[in-house]
Order: sequence, then structure tokens, then C-alpha cells
Amino acid sequence: MLRKNITWFCLAIGVIANAQVGGEATYQFLNLVSSPRQAALGGKALTNVDYDVTQGLFNPATINVEMDNQLALNYTSYLGGIGYGTASYAYTVDRRTKTFHAGITYINYGTFDGYDENGNSTGSFTGNEAALSFGYAFQIGYSDFYLGVNAKLITSKLEQYNSFGIAADFGLLYINEHLDFHAAIAIRNLGTQIKTYAGLNESLPFEVDFGMSQTLQHVPIRWHVTLENLQDWPIARSNPARSTSDLSGNQTQENIGFLGQVIRHTIIGLELFPEKGFNLRLGYNFRRAEELRIVDQRNFSGLSAGISIKMNKMRFSYTHAKYTSAANASFFGLQIDLNSR
Repeated sequence: MLRKNITWFCLAIGVIANAQVGGEATYQFLNLVSSPRQAALGGKALTNVDYDVTQGLFNPATINVEMDNQLALNYTSYLGGIGYGTASYAYTVDRRTKTFHAGITYINYGTFDGYDENGNSTGSFTGNEAALSFGYAFQIGYSDFYLGVNAKLITSKLEQYNSFGIAADFGLLYINEHLDFHAAIAIRNLGTQIKTYAGLNESLPFEVDFGMSQTLQHVPIRWHVTLENLQDWPIARSNPARSTSDLSGNQTQENIGFLGQVIRHTIIGLELFPEKGFNLRLGYNFRRAEELRIVDQRNFSGLSAGISIKMNKMRFSYTHAKYTSAANASFFGLQIDLNSR
């Protein structure tokens, strides 16, 4: 049965990965890391099926009864003074068998000084975007598979330009309780702009991710492996700063082979004491590390680490993610259990 299910998953990935090649898109904030836990595990964890109500924003198939009456608030101090946050809530109805999820993602780009083509000041302006989502997941028959969907309403305001769009996320989750093994596919941001900024219709940041995780037997560690952006192959581009020259002055561009492409799709993470009140988390994002790496200088780009502490009905989380030697991000999270028990 396990072999049959894993084969089914591999076939599904093959079909989906060929669906579309990613490119420039609007509403890029939709794919930002949505919680300290995800950030600590490298950026895109798909298979956490527990109390973490924020997980439903990224993979709706993980919406489950343990999220019942959980409220999560997250804030990120991002690069360049940008701040963004999320709020999530889930509620279980129908004798605790049906769980509905709602969430909002908001980003504020700050205040900018505006100038016309002649260099004259036009005053200051702001930019912000938000997405409101509603999600639901259900078990497929009596199988080990779960299917979930998020419907999203998106609004964006950049200076005097406004845009409105709709999108949907789909998730498929496989759970093997005997092995404590999870595998999931998330298809994100299938949608369109209803109102464009200035008459030009832009695509949404469509993304396909595949993830696996498992808790080791007799060891309080859960490993995570995520393959991101499967719709975009090859994802790596040659960096002109890494070209080489021979004695004649002929330049050779950086050559990225098949293994280099695979690595750039890969994210790994570890969670220590995943089911306890105190957690330690560590992750590594290979693509971020390669794209932000400085030649002949070690700056630990791609590395992230975080902690989580539960106190009564509240859980506090913090993550520090390394981007470059000059830019890091801090993620703060608070989850509150609103149940009366």
C-alpha cells in the first residue's frame, strides 16, 4: 500500500511540474514566508499537521481539527524596512469533523519620495498589499490522502495605482501514521487580476512545491525536505560576477549543471522536540544561499534558526534568517488557544 501511494505521488508531481514556467508576476508577496516556524525550516514547510494554524495559509491540505479555535498572529521585519504580517484562525464544526480556516496576509512597503521626469518632487507615497483567504480540507474517502483548497481575494495599492485579483491554492497531503511520514504537494496562486494597475494584465506568482517530513523513531527530531518552484526548470541563471577569464581575456560564463539545478530547488530543515512545549528549529535554503553568496566570502546566506516556547494557552515563536552580510530578517509569532478547556 505504501509503495502504491508513493508511486501515485511521483506521477502527480511529473504532471504538475510541466504545467507552467514561472516568470515575472505581480502580487509577489503571496509567496513570502508566512510564519516563524516555516522561516526556521528554510522557508517552505508543507507537511506540518498539528496545532500550527498558520500552516493552512501555505498548504490548505494541512487544515485539521487540532487547529480548532487557534488564533495566530505573525510579524516579519523584512529587508529594506519592509514589514509584513499574517493572521490565521480555524474553527471546527459538525461534531468536530469539519474545520474551516481563514487568514489574512498584509505587507507595507513603507513611504517613498516621489519625483517626476524632470526631478521635481511630487510628494511622498506609500505601497501596500493584502490577501484574504478562506480554506477547507477533507479526507479522500477512507484513504491516507487529504485534499485542501484556499480561495483568496487580493488587493494592491502602489502609489496612485490599484489592483484587485482572485486566486486559489490547492494542496494534497499523504499521511502514513505507522511511519509518522508526511508528503504533500501545494499548487499555489492559480488566478487572475480582476482590475489591473494601468490596463496591463499581469500573471500571478504561480508556484508548485513538494515536501516530505518524518519524525525519527526513538529520537525527538523531525526532518523536512522541500522541493520548491517545480514549475520552473531550470531555475538557476548564470551569475556574470562568477565568470572566469583566461590569459587571452576570453571569458567563460558560470556553468550550472543538473545537480546544481536540483540543489537550487531544495530546502532542508530539522525540528528538535517537535511535539513538546519547547522547540528548536534549523533550516537551509540552497537557492537563497547560492543566489546571495558572495565570491570568496562566507556570509552564511540561506541559513535560518528559530525557537518556540509554549506557556499555558500561548505559544511564542522567533526566527532569525540570514540573507546577506548586510541584510537579515526577523520573524515573530504568537499563537493563542481560545478553547475553554
